[in-house]
Amino acid sequence: MYDQARFTQNGEYEPLLSEKDSTKVEVGGDDSPLPDDLTRDSLELPELSEPELARHYTRLSQMNYGVETGPYPLGSCTMKYNPKFTEDVAADPNAAIHPDRSERSMQGTLEMLYNLQDYLGRIGGMDAVTLQPPAGAAGEFTGILVAKAYHEAQGNERSEVIIPASAHGTNFATAAMAGYDVVELPSGDDGRVDLDALEAAVSEDTAALMLTNPNTVGLFERDITEIAEMVHDVGGLLYYDGANLNALLGRARPGDMGFDIMHYNVHKTFATPHGGGGPGAGPVGVVDELAEFLPSPQVRRNDGGFELFDPEQSIGKVHGFYGNWLVLVKAYAYIARLGDEGLEDASAKAVLNANYLGSQIEYDIPYGPFHHEFAATSGEQDAADVAKRMLDYGVHPPTTKWPEMVPEAMLTEPTEIENRETLDDLATAFNAAHGEDDETLEHAPNKTTARRIDQVSAARNPRLSWHALGDADE
Repeated sequence: MYDQARFTQNGEYEPLLSEKDSTKVEVGGDDSPLPDDLTRDSLELPELSEPELARHYTRLSQMNYGVETGPYPLGSCTMKYNPKFTEDVAADPNAAIHPDRSERSMQGTLEMLYNLQDYLGRIGGMDAVTLQPPAGAAGEFTGILVAKAYHEAQGNERSEVIIPASAHGTNFATAAMAGYDVVELPSGDDGRVDLDALEAAVSEDTAALMLTNPNTVGLFERDITEIAEMVHDVGGLLYYDGANLNALLGRARPGDMGFDIMHYNVHKTFATPHGGGGPGAGPVGVVDELAEFLPSPQVRRNDGGFELFDPEQSIGKVHGFYGNWLVLVKAYAYIARLGDEGLEDASAKAVLNANYLGSQIEYDIPYGPFHHEFAATSGEQDAADVAKRMLDYGVHPPTTKWPEMVPEAMLTEPTEIENRETLDDLATAFNAAHGEDDETLEHAPNKTTARRIDQVSAARNPRLSWHALGDADE
């Protein structure tokens, strides 16, 4: 047991209950088929009352920070508040069906999946959508596998995927995992795709160009139609990373720009749980000529209702059944509740909030005009130190040190959920850190439950059990 008041000044835990004032019970174990070095004969467990346990876990929850505590402006991989009505919808007993039930007995489920496919297809300008991938990164991998299957069916053995230097790290990993060589594309002086560099990079070996639009520093690719033509002219496909689709909802569609494949990050665009922290979703949309390669099964309408079918040249399953069903229910509920006008309003507020916050901070923002997020530079200050100091002002800091095209980057995205008061609080924290000396920044944070840690040692020698907290050697 540990108490918030028992944290020492250097951020170490101090036990709340000592050996003498806790009651322990010894639990014996039965014979086990496991090897002797993986078993123990008995285990001492603390015997605690319900109030002690309840207060302990309540204290732990108060030490955490999340979207229900305050703003969480991590640029790019943004966390956004999930409205509670979607939880209520997903908790409806009618959603608790077994996926092995017959199609006839689950028509309501299939209808919702079909409608969500339709919603996402119309939002993205895509002709067909799969709901199977369980997160954005899984969606990326699915999309590139579809591209690979398409090229193989055409008899074209493509070997390269072009990716801008500012792209998400998952783009590079996805291409490599699919067996492609990665061609890194430098940014132009304006922070966008350099057309001359792209012209030199594309060839008959190009399978795809993976692109985020607006890009990682919030800039819309003004030459997107020319980019699409250059890729298509060599027989390549244009892949849309949906991380920043929330900047375009109701205003522009990737399919209309010339994109052939896209994945949807429904956690940021449509307020569902983030895939990295548990079950998520990363649907993939494609144009008509790629639809036959999507994972199976898909849902379609028939004369009597809805049915499952396998696309003719499907790449197979990428997840069990139809995907993470309850996350998809939440995405559907969110889209249906907002409607066309609501989604358009969400993108307007996402762009407005980012630009308002950017106008209120004293740090320089090298690239603009930006949309939903911006990359400020901390200049002579260390961006990581600035971030740790912002914790003392009661807010979560932005993403730091990335993208590398901005020195000492502080990538910031407030999303549409924050009001002006919260944005002002964020600006106050930014500006307070801006005016402080290096020594103050280097010793921050001072007001958090745990102080600054040695991040390198923590990564290389993690403490995986509270037993290790008393070990001075670790």
